[in-house]
Amino acid sequence: MPRKKVREFTAKRILKEHISKYNISLPFKNVQVSPDNDLEYEKITHPWLLEEKLVVKPDMLFGKRGKNNLVLLNATFDQARDFIKERMGKTVEMGGLKGEITHFIVEPFVAHTDEYYLSIVAKREENTISFSTCGGIEIEENWDRVKSVGVGVDQSIDEVSIDSLLEGIEPSKKKDLSEFLRACYKVFAELNFHLLEMNPFTFDSSSHPFPLDMRAELDDCAAFLNTEKWEVDGPIEFPHPFGRKLFPEEKIIHDIDEKTGASLKLTILNPNGRIWGMIAGGGASVIYADTVQDLGFGHELGNYGEYSGDPTEEDTYRYACTLLGLATRNPDGRPRALMIGGGIANFTDVAATFSGIIRALKEYASRLQESNMKIFVRRGGPNYQMALRNMRELYLGVPIEVYGPETSMTGIVQMAIDWIGKK
Repeated sequence: MPRKKVREFTAKRILKEHISKYNISLPFKNVQVSPDNDLEYEKITHPWLLEEKLVVKPDMLFGKRGKNNLVLLNATFDQARDFIKERMGKTVEMGGLKGEITHFIVEPFVAHTDEYYLSIVAKREENTISFSTCGGIEIEENWDRVKSVGVGVDQSIDEVSIDSLLEGIEPSKKKDLSEFLRACYKVFAELNFHLLEMNPFTFDSSSHPFPLDMRAELDDCAAFLNTEKWEVDGPIEFPHPFGRKLFPEEKIIHDIDEKTGASLKLTILNPNGRIWGMIAGGGASVIYADTVQDLGFGHELGNYGEYSGDPTEEDTYRYACTLLGLATRNPDGRPRALMIGGGIANFTDVAATFSGIIRALKEYASRLQESNMKIFVRRGGPNYQMALRNMRELYLGVPIEVYGPETSMTGIVQMAIDWIGKK
């Protein structure tokens, strides 16, 4: 499952929008400040910024903000504005990664004494709900106080007892807390979250559960189901991880992906790698990459990515050209391998997508020769026989081995590794 992180600002808006159907009201008020706006502008449409004490935090997909003095509490508007101005665009180091702070979340300050911890995590066989009465910045030091229950993937939360999580909770809060945890889980399951974590959450002045800090990850494979539900007050944004700048080629594919109804993804792992994959399908891309790693050649894997969703011939051609440019760069005489693979497509026209790939291969024939590349093809699906025949008839001046669904995906990986291991 491709797990995509979203900003705290986005996570809270999604939760607020969808938890209301379970009779839970979250009185969130927040604004996001980025290089495209400022707090002075936001106060026009959000007058509460001038009326209430505020909390300001970077919203950059990293944790431990409090421990690193990056949280401003109980602040006036002027203090919040100055805090942001002093830190916007500044480089910080978090967890060994350096990056610029570009986004902040600003919210009303909620006075509280108790801090609780809640997380819901998707796993293969079940989802896990974890809860503790000892939340906040010291949660890791108090992990032995975290209690967990499992909920089967196909099981309703209403069928599961969560009483063990709430042992020690004062009776006046237990009912509201139980309803809140169950409602959070229902939103989690309905909207295909991979992770939903609140650390901490508390009880507000009306004695209702109230998340203070929150982070979330969504399952990108469920975008076709939930994009409209994820989009609250605007398109869903999946920011790039903190501290990682895009390679130019990644930016090219990202821009193509944004404009197509198909899916085109590219992550460069090692620009000097000697094994490259032009893989169809998210599941297949995981199998190919994992197999390379399992066979001890992860250090030679140049990229991770996939094309799927029946892309046009032109989009596939542009994707292939971008990848071939990377795979053939800086030849050093050593063998390289290109895997053009995938599972058995359900509806993607394999012949059409291969037409785009073949077009790109012809253009890069001389560079493929210079880089000592060998190509391994494995594919199945609609019109795959024609696609494989066209690939077998292709002359590039480099060796090509072509296989259909009778050959395993992992077998292709072993062939690629055997080739680059010759020298």
